[in-house]
Amino acid sequence: MAEDHSDRFAAFCAAVVRRLPFGLSRVVAPSFLGFALINGFTFGVDLLLLTTFHGWLGWPLWLSISLGYLGAFGLSFVLNRAFNFRSHAPVGRQLVLYVIAIGVNYAAFLLGVGAGLAALGVQYHLSRIVAGACEGVFMYSVMRWVVFANRAEPVVAGAS
Repeated sequence: MAEDHSDRFAAFCAAVVRRLPFGLSRVVAPSFLGFALINGFTFGVDLLLLTTFHGWLGWPLWLSISLGYLGAFGLSFVLNRAFNFRSHAPVGRQLVLYVIAIGVNYAAFLLGVGAGLAALGVQYHLSRIVAGACEGVFMYSVMRWVVFANRAEPVVAGAS
């Protein structure tokens, strides 16, 4: 059977992680690298949309941040589901959990950190980058252990 794109992506991430120096291969999951690659790309999409809406079209910052965020996170869900976590579970429950997670993320990091820093005088691109670092840690954790968690495997207390 021929490998599909998601199998190749997973194999690439696993191969890169195996070659990490300083023992990092024992602590960095291939899905973390996959998340970083996918979300680095979608963060670029987010910044491009923010720049287009606010910088070029002159739309209000809150609206530009929100629209860029929604577009990028929709793309992130699709790419992470298909390529990184390779989920075949029903999409409905995952989408509900993801929407809840991005709602929390939006309020805490995007508006709280991003817009908060901009209101304090930090340039809006830099504010968005700082908020992006915070949301990256939160969203990877939520996607790995909640949204795309493998529910077929029983959780055993004390197991590693």
